[in-house]
Amino acid sequence: MTEIVTKHPSGGYILEELHVGMTAETHILVTEQRIQQFADASDDYNPVHMDEAFASKTAYRGRIAHGLLTASFGSAVVGTILPGAGAIYLSQTLGFHMPVRIDETVLVRVSVKSVDPESARVELDCEAFVDGKRVMDGVALVRVPRRRRPAKD
Repeated sequence: MTEIVTKHPSGGYILEELHVGMTAETHILVTEQRIQQFADASDDYNPVHMDEAFASKTAYRGRIAHGLLTASFGSAVVGTILPGAGAIYLSQTLGFHMPVRIDETVLVRVSVKSVDPESARVELDCEAFVDGKRVMDGVALVRVPRRRRPAKD
């Protein structure tokens, strides 16, 4: 059963609050600025992402966003909504199915697949869609806190 959740009031869910089926979603617009900033941060200036003249001669017939930019949108959900603050990535598998282009809105969905109370690890299904079509999927393994830190006075 899917249960759509929003950001926890504390900023993050702890291990004991997580269960299979919890799902968080967000929508992110891919812009020229995001692609440029990702290229600057990653040093990936592949012309298929940066140069329309070059990209128009490829199988994609125009510029496409970096695959890992799209994947980073999943990271945003994991780090800010589900599980949220305190979650630490341990691993991530990724499959890219279709290119994402400038001015497309990506729907990112992250769902709890399994919870391991002994190791404080959670498996998350990560998916991304544009206009209802799957563009990316994978599974993340994250460590989550067992308890919240006390508030500072």
